[in-house]
Amino acid sequence: MVKALIVDDSALMRRHLKEILESKGRFQVMAVRNGVEALAALETFEPDVITLDINMPEMDGLTCLSHIMARRPTPVVMVSSLTERGAEVTFEALALGAVDFIHKPDGTISLNVDRIERELLDKVIAASRARLRRSVGLKQRLRNQNVEANDRKASTGKPLASLSAAGMGVVVIGVSTGGPGTLEEVLPFFPADFPWPVVVAQHMPGSFTAVFARRLNEMCNLTVIEASQMMPLQPGVIYIGKGDADIVIGKRPSNWIVNPMPAGSQFLWHPSVARLVDSALHAMPPDRIFGVMLTGMGDDGADAMAELKRRGGRTIAQDEATSVIWGMPGELVKRGGANLVLPANKIAQQLTAWLSPVRVTEEGHGARQR
Repeated sequence: MVKALIVDDSALMRRHLKEILESKGRFQVMAVRNGVEALAALETFEPDVITLDINMPEMDGLTCLSHIMARRPTPVVMVSSLTERGAEVTFEALALGAVDFIHKPDGTISLNVDRIERELLDKVIAASRARLRRSVGLKQRLRNQNVEANDRKASTGKPLASLSAAGMGVVVIGVSTGGPGTLEEVLPFFPADFPWPVVVAQHMPGSFTAVFARRLNEMCNLTVIEASQMMPLQPGVIYIGKGDADIVIGKRPSNWIVNPMPAGSQFLWHPSVARLVDSALHAMPPDRIFGVMLTGMGDDGADAMAELKRRGGRTIAQDEATSVIWGMPGELVKRGGANLVLPANKIAQQLTAWLSPVRVTEEGHGARQR
């Protein structure tokens, strides 16, 4: 049985979260009021997974999380408000080592908590099986290294002119649980002269993606923006699909566009990776599409990327060792849909090699051919 520790200063929230987890008979649950009690429970209860509120008296969630990761690293799911400030703090928590986050219900808790029942169960179960990431130092080095890159972006006036059909291609990336931290290990390694646009479908609420895009833009050589409206695809730009919606690629007579669309009811998660990849296949030749499947639970986009490979596109699945959850990339591998299986820190290098005039052999990157 999985031992789950709930940390929240609201007695009503503690009761509701405890009832949800205990209802499935898979969890032994302990609930505490604040970070001080949570740190004590680390030693006495020894939880397998923790849900941690961000705003608490005596010790806030970020401070508590830093102590957890120092004393007894444990998978943590943050409980976050859907505000810009909530997003900023949540990304700091993910950088400190939290696995994922859930939305804290607003308004009357008894009416809203049912909406997060499935999300809570899915994410806590996934987190209990997750691999903890140890990349805070890497991300700080990337921030320091990219100060000059950010200065160049400001001085050169990116974005560049939109691409015509001649020479056009696109990288599509699908990612879910563990994605924010993993994207911070992948996207900063794209060189400043990377010639294709990159479109990312990261499962995330709508109030978070603009904050996330700004955060990534500070780290990356390429310009990073939230695709919140229809816009032309441009080289040297990374488009983050707006949360709670879907993101699609389309073709116009003179250029290619990226366009947010209302979330399709046939898809479970949004932005939908499957819908993004399908739209790219309808808009351009498969051999002009590179697909990348990163960490995440479930199988969103696995069939679509496998179809991309069958039609002549190239695909990369993140390897199990560096994935927080090897669900989505693992499903792509099971379907025979991955040309390569690579650790996160080798993916941008391989994509760049595929577009280099002189190809570096895939075996030279230590990749496993699939």
